[in-house]
Amino acid sequence: MTDVQNPLLADWTGPFALPPFAELDDGCFAPAFEAALAEGRVAIAAIAANTAPPDFANTIDALELAGDRLDRVAAVFFNLAGTDSNPEREALARDLAPKLSAYVSEITNNRALFARIEALWADRDSLGLDAEQARVLFLWRRRFLRAGAALEGAARDRLTEVKSRLAILGTQFGQNILADERDWVMELGPDDMEGLPAWLVAAARAAGAERGRGAPVITLSRSLVVPFLQFSPRRGLRERAYRAWVARGANGGFNDNRALATEILALRAERASLLGADSFAAWKLETEMARTPAAVRALLERVWAPARARAAADAEPMQALMAEDGVNGPLEPWDWRYYAERRRKAEFDFDEAAVKHYLALDAMIAAAFDTAGRLFGLEFRPFDVPLHHPDARAWEVTRDGRHLAVFVGDYFARASKRSGAWCSSFRGQRRLGGERRPIVTNVCNFAKGDPTLLSWDDARTLFHEFGHALHMILSDVTYPSIAGTSVARDFVELPSQLFEHWLEVPEVLTRHARHVGTGEPMPAALLEKLIAARNFDQGFATVEYVASALVDLSFHDGPPPADPMARQDEILEEIGMPRAIAMRHATPHFAHVFAGDGYSAGYYSYMWSEVMDADAFAAFQEAGDPFDPALAARLERHILAAGGSEEAEALYTAFRGRMPGVEALLRGRGLSDAA
Repeated sequence: MTDVQNPLLADWTGPFALPPFAELDDGCFAPAFEAALAEGRVAIAAIAANTAPPDFANTIDALELAGDRLDRVAAVFFNLAGTDSNPEREALARDLAPKLSAYVSEITNNRALFARIEALWADRDSLGLDAEQARVLFLWRRRFLRAGAALEGAARDRLTEVKSRLAILGTQFGQNILADERDWVMELGPDDMEGLPAWLVAAARAAGAERGRGAPVITLSRSLVVPFLQFSPRRGLRERAYRAWVARGANGGFNDNRALATEILALRAERASLLGADSFAAWKLETEMARTPAAVRALLERVWAPARARAAADAEPMQALMAEDGVNGPLEPWDWRYYAERRRKAEFDFDEAAVKHYLALDAMIAAAFDTAGRLFGLEFRPFDVPLHHPDARAWEVTRDGRHLAVFVGDYFARASKRSGAWCSSFRGQRRLGGERRPIVTNVCNFAKGDPTLLSWDDARTLFHEFGHALHMILSDVTYPSIAGTSVARDFVELPSQLFEHWLEVPEVLTRHARHVGTGEPMPAALLEKLIAARNFDQGFATVEYVASALVDLSFHDGPPPADPMARQDEILEEIGMPRAIAMRHATPHFAHVFAGDGYSAGYYSYMWSEVMDADAFAAFQEAGDPFDPALAARLERHILAAGGSEEAEALYTAFRGRMPGVEALLRGRGLSDAA
C-alpha cells in the first residue's frame, strides 16, 4: 500500500475532516506509523540543523507542528485499540510501544535541538513573547529537562532504555486486564436471576448473546458485575463474581500482572534517580499542583479518618441485616453493595432499579447537552457519518452558528473494549498554522438495553466524561501542546467533576429524568429522596478510593517494593482498612497507575480536584443560580478555554478569587460530622 493509497496518510476530505473510518482496515496502521515517524524525524532534523539563529517561530512553532501526521495516525489507532481491540491491534500496540518511546527519546536527546531551546530560554526577556508563548517555551524546556536532555553518557543511554521498557510493560499490563475481563463469564440459570431487576436481566441476556452463549451471563464489565453484587440475594454467586472481579490481572499465566508491576515500580524509581530526584513520587509531583508527596499524603489522611469512621458506622446496620437473613459471620466485600442497597431502600424508600427507569441513556445525553447549552450557549446537531464502531454516534457542536467541534459518543460495553470510562480525541484544537477545531470522544461501558437505562452512578459518569469533553470543545489557545486537557494531572479532573454537580440540579432532572414507559417526569417525592440520598454510602466510596490513592503514593514515595502485593497488604494494615471494603483498584488491575504513567503517583488527583470542584460549584450556589451567566463566562474563560496556558493555581484563582480548603470537599461528601 503506497502513501497515496493509505487513507490514514491521505487528506481527510469527509465531513469536518473526520478520519475515513469506512476506508480503514488493520493493514493501514503499520505503514502509516512508519511513514509518519519518518516524516517526523525529517522535520525534527530540519529544526535542529537550521543555520538561522533560533527564534520562536523556527524552533518552538516548528516543534509544535513537527509531529502533526504522527499525532493524527496515533489518535485513530489508539482510540480504536481501546474501544474495539482485536489480536492484530494488540500485537501492533506492543510493537509500537518501544518504537514510539524511542522516537520521543530521539527528540529530547537531540543536543542541537536542546541547545536552540536553551538559547531561547536565555534570551526570553528580549524575545517579545506574549504570555502564551512564554508559557509554551517554559513547558518545552521543562519537558526536555525532565526527559534527561541534560544527562550525559551512560546515564542518558540508560534512561532511554528505561523509558522504552516502561512503554512495553504499560501496554502489556493494560492488555492483560482486557484479556481477563474478556475471558471470564458466569452463566445464570433461571434460579440465579432471583431478585435481579428486569433491566439487569436484559443486559445479561445481551452480554450472553454477544458472546455466543445461550444463556444470560455476568461479565467483569463494571456495568454488569456491580449491579449484580448490588441486587443478587444469592450470596454464593455474589462471592464468585466478586472474587473474579478483584482477581483481574492476578490469575497466573501469561496475563498475570504482578511481576509486571514489580518491574514497573523498580524502573520508575531508577528513572527518578537518574534525573536526580529522591523518589519517583517526588519527581512526578514537582509539576503538579500538589508539588510534594507530603502535601498529597496530608490531603488523603485528612479525608481518611472521617471516611473510615463513617464506613464503620454504616457497617453496623448491614451486619444486623445479615443476621436477620440468618447469615453468620462478618460482613464481607461481596456483601456490602447488596446490604447497602437494602439499607438505601429502607431508609430512603426507593431503590436503584426504580430510579433507572427515569435515567434513560438518551435522556441523560440530552440533559448533558442542555446543561452545556444553558451554561455556554452550545448547540448539538446529530449527523450520520461512518465512525470507528457502529455503536458510536456523532454530533456537530456549534455556538451562534459557528462550528466549534465534533463530539462522538461511544457508550456501550463490549468484549473488545477496555473497561472504565474516558475522554479522548481524534483531533485537538489549535490556532497555530490555521484554525483547527477538535474531534472529541467520550467512551463509556454501559450495559446495552432497549432502551438503555443508567444507574445514578452511570449518569454521573456520563456527566463526568462530558465535563472533560467540554474542556476540549471550548479550548481556545494557539498552541496544541497546551490545548484542552493538557494541564496538570491534579487539575484535569476539575472540569469533569465540576460538571457532575449539574446532574443534581433539580430543574435538570425535572426536565430530562422522565419515565421510559410513560414519559412522566420523575415525581417530586422521588427526586427529593434521590437528592437526600446522594451522600448515602459515601464512607464506602471514599474508603475504597483513598485506600487506592494511598497505596499508589506509598509505592512511589521511597524505594520500590520488592513484592508490591505484600507491600499493598502492609499499607492497608497500617491505615486500618475495613475488612468488608477492598481497594477500588488493587495492584494487578490498577490500570490508572500501571498501564502507562498517566496517574502513576497521581491517583490522588481526583480528590485534589474535588477540593476545587466542590468550591467552584459553591460559587454558583452562592450566586443563587446554577446557570449564572457571569460565573459561566468566567468558568469558560479562565478554565475551560485556557487549557494549560497558565499554572493551574493561577487559572483557578482567576475564576474563584482564591484557592479552596478541604472543608468544601468534606461537606460535599457529607463527612464533616464524621471528621
